[in-house]
Amino acid sequence: MVDDPLLQRARELDDKDPLAGYRDLFIIDDADGIAAYLDGNSLGRPLAATEQSLADFVRHQWGSRLIRGWDEGWLELPERIGDRLGSIVLGAAPGQCIVADSTSVLLYKLARAAVSARPGRTEIVIDRDNFPTDRFLMEAIARERGLTVRWLDVPYDGGASAEAVAGVVGPSTALVVLSHVAYRSAHAADVPGVTSVVHDAGALVLWDLSHSVGSVPLELDAWNVDYAAGCSYKYLNGGPGAPAWAYVAERHLDSFEQPIQGWLGSADPFAMGGSYEPAPGIRRIVSGTPPILGMLALRDMLDVLEKAGIGAVREKSVALTGFAIEAVDALLGPAGVVVASPRAPGERGGHITIDHPAFATMVPGLWEQGIIPDYRNPSGIRLGLSPLTTSFEETLVGIRAIADKMVS
Repeated sequence: MVDDPLLQRARELDDKDPLAGYRDLFIIDDADGIAAYLDGNSLGRPLAATEQSLADFVRHQWGSRLIRGWDEGWLELPERIGDRLGSIVLGAAPGQCIVADSTSVLLYKLARAAVSARPGRTEIVIDRDNFPTDRFLMEAIARERGLTVRWLDVPYDGGASAEAVAGVVGPSTALVVLSHVAYRSAHAADVPGVTSVVHDAGALVLWDLSHSVGSVPLELDAWNVDYAAGCSYKYLNGGPGAPAWAYVAERHLDSFEQPIQGWLGSADPFAMGGSYEPAPGIRRIVSGTPPILGMLALRDMLDVLEKAGIGAVREKSVALTGFAIEAVDALLGPAGVVVASPRAPGERGGHITIDHPAFATMVPGLWEQGIIPDYRNPSGIRLGLSPLTTSFEETLVGIRAIADKMVS
C-alpha cells in the first residue's frame, strides 16, 4: 500500500485510464532524462509511426518519384488532410479546411479577407490578453486598412464571454478575433454564444483554435463559425514548425479575397496566366508550395485521434487538469501558489496555469531536473497535459518537483 494519498490516487487513475495504451505509440525515451513532460500544449511528442513514415516518404516518394510526385498526389494533400482534420476534430464538412503556411500567415489571410467582406465598418475587436501574434497582426491590419483596434479587457484567470463581447461590438465592428482556449489561462470560450453575439452585430468572427484543436471537441459548422485557424504542433503532434490549417465556412468561400495571391491558389496554376484568378473553393486559401514533409506527422496523428475519439481525449483531459488542480491545492496552495485557470471543467482547456512570484526564475532549474513545464509572464507556470501521452503520475511528479523547489 502506498503511503501517499495523491500518489495512490494518481496510480489508480492511470490504471483505470482507457487511453493509457496510446502512450506506447509515441517516442518516449526512458533514457532522455525527462521525468515529467508537461509542455504538450506547446510541442507534442512524436509518434513512432512518423519516424517510419518520414523515412518511407524520403526513400520511396521524394527519392524515387521526384517531381512526378506533385502529379501523383502531393498537390492534393493539403485538401485531403484538411478534410480529415475537419471530420475528425473540427466538426467541419468537406471542402472547408486546408493545411498551408504558418498560423501567423493564415490568421493574416483570414483577417484581411474578413475586413474586406465588411466594407464601411471601421473596427477590429480583440482581447488584450490574446496571444501576441494575434494582437500584433490585428494592429498591423488596422494600420494597413485605416481601421481601429478596439480592445476587450478580460479577467487574468479567465477569458472572453458572450456578455463581454456584446458590450464592445456594434455597427462599426467588422471583425472579432478571439482564441477558443486562452493561451495563458486556458479559459475555454463559449464559441457558439460569442459567435451569435458577433453575428447579431453584423460582424464576422475569426477563432484561433491553436490551444484547443486535438484536445477539445469542436463543432465549427454547427456553431456557425465564419473563420478559424490553428497550429498543428501542439495536441496534433505535427512537430516543430509543422504547417497550420485554416477553416473557411462554405458560405464565405466564393467571396474570399486572398490578400497573398500566389500561383498555387489560382484557378489554373500551370497555365502561368497573366493575371490572378482565384481557385474555386478552399484551394484559394493557398499561396505557395504546400509544405508536404511537414504534413506527414499531422496525417499520422489524425489516424490516432480518429481511433481514440476526440470525446475520450477530452474526458481524459478534464480528468488530468482536475487532478492537477487537486495536487496544486494540496502541495502548493500552502506556499501561496494560486490556480490562474478556471476551476469549472467546462470552462478550461487542456492546460492550467499556476502563479507565484518565485516562478519567474524557477523553470530553468526544473528543466535541469527533467521537469518540463513552461513559463509565461508575469509569474505563471503552465502545465500542459497532453491526454494521449501524459499520465496522472507524471503530472504529480512535476507538481511535486515544483513544491520541492518552493521549500529548497
